[in-house]
Amino acid sequence: MIDFETFKELALSFPDTSEQAHFEKPSFRIGKKIFATYDVKKHQACVKLSEIDQNVFSCFDKTQIFPVPNKWGKEGWTLIDLNKVNLELFSDVLKTAYCEVAPKKLSDKLKM
Repeated sequence: MIDFETFKELALSFPDTSEQAHFEKPSFRIGKKIFATYDVKKHQACVKLSEIDQNVFSCFDKTQIFPVPNKWGKEGWTLIDLNKVNLELFSDVLKTAYCEVAPKKLSDKLKM
């Protein structure tokens, strides 16, 4: 289980990230681009992935990580059940989401 403080600490550990409200939910951004949000009521994360990364991460366990069930899911937005996912997998997904949205210069630093 991932609590909000762990989520926030991981999200803000990436270069040039900030936390801002997005429709009353905490969102984590690089500039104006969101790479992750947190739903307090559902204890879920929503992250932006490429279609390929979304498919890969969803293969682990579709009850933990799965596309948003609408047009946003087809654009890579992916839900993560923070009650079920382990820290290692969540860290990998969050880093991948950051790299999907970050400028190449920043994402290349993390991929090294």
